[in-house]
Amino acid sequence: MSCCYGPLGMELRRNLLQQWWLSVTGSTQQVFGINTLSSSKGTATDGLRIVESEQLKHVFEQKELSNQQLLQKIQTLIQRSPSLRTGFLQGALEQFVPSLELVNRKLPFGLAETGLCFQPSDGSGCPAEVTQASLVWFCPPRTSSQWLDHWNRQRLKWWRKFALSPSDFSSSDVPEEELEEAASRGVRILYRFPWGQEPVETLWSRGSTELLHTHNGVRAKLQCRDGRKSVPHVISVTGNMDRGVMAFLSNSLQQLKKEDSKKKMLQRKVLKLHPVLAPVKVALDIGRGATVELRQVCDGLLQEFIEAKISTWPGYLETMPTSMEQLNTKYDEMGVLFTVVINENTLESGLLLVRSRDTTIKETKHISEIKSFLSTYISAADNL
Repeated sequence: MSCCYGPLGMELRRNLLQQWWLSVTGSTQQVFGINTLSSSKGTATDGLRIVESEQLKHVFEQKELSNQQLLQKIQTLIQRSPSLRTGFLQGALEQFVPSLELVNRKLPFGLAETGLCFQPSDGSGCPAEVTQASLVWFCPPRTSSQWLDHWNRQRLKWWRKFALSPSDFSSSDVPEEELEEAASRGVRILYRFPWGQEPVETLWSRGSTELLHTHNGVRAKLQCRDGRKSVPHVISVTGNMDRGVMAFLSNSLQQLKKEDSKKKMLQRKVLKLHPVLAPVKVALDIGRGATVELRQVCDGLLQEFIEAKISTWPGYLETMPTSMEQLNTKYDEMGVLFTVVINENTLESGLLLVRSRDTTIKETKHISEIKSFLSTYISAADNL
């Protein structure tokens, strides 16, 4: 499945990827970022290839070719065309030797990368584009099993950290008949969607076979200082971040009952995304008062929030008249943490109204406090 993202979805995915990256590279372990090519002149016989249409057209225009010759030319063209990556493992294996010198040939260490990968068509004729996050961990052979358990605990803890219902995330060993060819063990981190469980991250204990194959079996340049000369074992951690976005959207959506101004019971939809994942942290709106002056105050606050890297929705720029009740409904469905309303009182005393998404409580705060309040709230949520 390929996903397209609008402005809010893109921001949610960006926040999720950023948190994944910080959790992996910012850990106490030695993890380094890499950036590998999305296509290569590999010799693999399967997978996806980029074939230039002009070259293919040129082959078909050669009318003198027999069917057998035509088939042979097409096969040669495909084999010579670059292949698209389906994951980040191969790129990390190729980067192992240069990175080994960086750590003075000492284990363990890891290589991390995020970006687009391409999966074969499911019958639709179009390859699926998947946003993946990958950690490839190189460790001593004797401790590879413990490292797989370690990363399983760390990754499950990370997914649960941002969940409204942490128990919806679980981990499960991969059955022996479903193990990848090079893997001796596998673990899946699963999310319980309404339609059933699906993996959001998969961990494999891969041994040293693929690493040796990548470097033509030359053990000498792969050996590390580990009390003994040994070729490291590989642990791979691969997250499907598009499915991760879907998981947190599913996990965060709540339908609550609320009473409107006419005492009528209504359904209130709230997207209770974790504060660090929420695409928009605060919405700025104006209430009653001198519109020009209120907008000037909002412009100043917006600039402050931008400089503090607090993502803000400039609702005050909306020209269509909308009630605060309608705005609150809209912002709750967007997952906006706080709505700040500037009104005539702000011009007189510096006081403004702040409404919380999660509690719906409205508080009065001084305009000089609001940036610090928002920054502290988001920072505290990140450190939970």
